[in-house]
Amino acid sequence: MLPSEKYFGKFEAVFLFYGAMPTGVAVSETGRIFICFPKWGDDVKFTVAEIVHDTLQPYPSLDANVVSPSNITTSLISVQSVVADGIGTLWILDTGAPNFSEPIKGGAKLVAVDLNSNTIRRVYTFTEDVVLPTTYLNDVRVDFRVGKAGYAYITDSSSRGPGAIIVVDLETGYAWRRLNGANSTSPDLYLLPKVEGKVLMNRNKDGSTSPFRLASDGIAISPDGKMLYFCPLSSRHLYSISTEALRDRTIPDMHLQYHVKYWGEKGASDGMITDAKGNVYAGDYENNSIRKILSDGIMETIAHDPRILWPDTFSIGPDQYLYFIVNQLHRQSRFHYGNDLRQKPYSLLRMKIDEPPASTF
Repeated sequence: MLPSEKYFGKFEAVFLFYGAMPTGVAVSETGRIFICFPKWGDDVKFTVAEIVHDTLQPYPSLDANVVSPSNITTSLISVQSVVADGIGTLWILDTGAPNFSEPIKGGAKLVAVDLNSNTIRRVYTFTEDVVLPTTYLNDVRVDFRVGKAGYAYITDSSSRGPGAIIVVDLETGYAWRRLNGANSTSPDLYLLPKVEGKVLMNRNKDGSTSPFRLASDGIAISPDGKMLYFCPLSSRHLYSISTEALRDRTIPDMHLQYHVKYWGEKGASDGMITDAKGNVYAGDYENNSIRKILSDGIMETIAHDPRILWPDTFSIGPDQYLYFIVNQLHRQSRFHYGNDLRQKPYSLLRMKIDEPPASTF
């Protein structure tokens, strides 16, 4: 018998998805689990759900997930990310861009849902100089230790325009773009990603092809709120910047790049998260792996398994487990000349890391 590749890392299935493909997961401070399903072509009956007694329930209600021209700013259109902040709020990032279309006017938004009453508390919409026609809102982190009501940081993972980090003052709702089109928020033009042994690229039904290039995607915030980690989806590189510099409007955007720190290669990642000690967890979709990046920059692989077919979003629960979505994103039809190669079920997995999530307050 010939030797074969070694796999390691102990994880377990929390939930299996036999319907639409999920991208995001959030575990609240009380252990509630929320999932989102962006509208990328699957039959999405509701774009945000809570797992209740092993079933998916629309969240915060079915009505909130029903879109009509009259409620674009108050309904959930196509949600890419859900994030629980540890103090009773679920933050929902709505791309307002089903099938990667240009965002519907007023549809791209950040929604705060009160987890006690399960009602929408506030909706943050964006001006046209913040959410561009090319914008795809991807992931969000919040910090309540600065400003009167805290700040949110959002990645724009555009495939057709500039990447950026969008900063939101949660008191006033005022938002602005930072690192707009900077190298650190842009796809690595030299990256040729390979998943399951094959080059990942856009392969269209008509036979035409183009490179797989998406901008800033994964995002994580340090436990003290002072450092923001981020990475383009089409890149193996990890970057960080001080959140103070991001918020400081007196620093011109062209000078902000000098505040960016480069951490080296961590593998090509979708989601990222930090624990209470400041360790960063990131997927490596090329190698079916999960990485842990220590605060001194040392990186280690904590799971490597053929079943980790595109690790997407991460969340750390109060049980000190790392939860992550595995969704075979690379097997979608748009990468295979219109042939959908995904095999159900998609999965929500978890592995014990013995660390609580980073605090936001």
